[in-house]
Amino acid sequence: MFTEDDDIMLDFSDIEKALFDKGYKNICGVDEVGRGPLAGPVVAAAVIIPAGLIIEGLDDSKKLTPLRRERIFEEIISLGLNCSIGIIDHCDIDKLNILKASLMAMRKAVCDMKPPADFVLVDGNYPVPNIPQPQFAIIGGDSRCLSIAAASIVAKVTRDRIMDRYEALYPSFTFATHKGYPTAAHLAELKEHGPCEIHRRTFKPVAKIIDEYALF
Repeated sequence: MFTEDDDIMLDFSDIEKALFDKGYKNICGVDEVGRGPLAGPVVAAAVIIPAGLIIEGLDDSKKLTPLRRERIFEEIISLGLNCSIGIIDHCDIDKLNILKASLMAMRKAVCDMKPPADFVLVDGNYPVPNIPQPQFAIIGGDSRCLSIAAASIVAKVTRDRIMDRYEALYPSFTFATHKGYPTAAHLAELKEHGPCEIHRRTFKPVAKIIDEYALF
């Protein structure tokens, strides 16, 4: 991992260009989504954007409407960009804790890339564990690096589609609306029906409901 003493340390907005100038060709951005929800998986994506490619409207997924995220997601897929997904389900989240599960999802996404990346840019302040590539963790990277922004969109759309399908399996929960996040509506559903199969048992609101149900 690069440090502040390395000559790659430039303004973050220029980091991908700097890496291309240093001879790296397959620069991979990686991001994850789903750390906060009470149900469902954590999903990571890794995406390589070739030098010079412009995707109109590409930005941090949190700044985009669902419709625009879907459009850019479909463009990334139609362009045949090198991208991969890492998914860690609710069971492993409970076994590992959410931070370790998120890092595992990112590692899986990076390691599944074909051909492999030669440099990895990671959103956040934690490096991806146990990968051979040099890497750089960037706080707010999904707003500063095109490849990380693309990864944030692929991860978000993928997870949203998973949660949409879960609503059909568990109709007592409006997963297609709240995506498993602890909204007022989700907490009310959880209190009324108790947790379903995909709820994360180690998360406090879910654990509290489980304890309350155990009293009856």
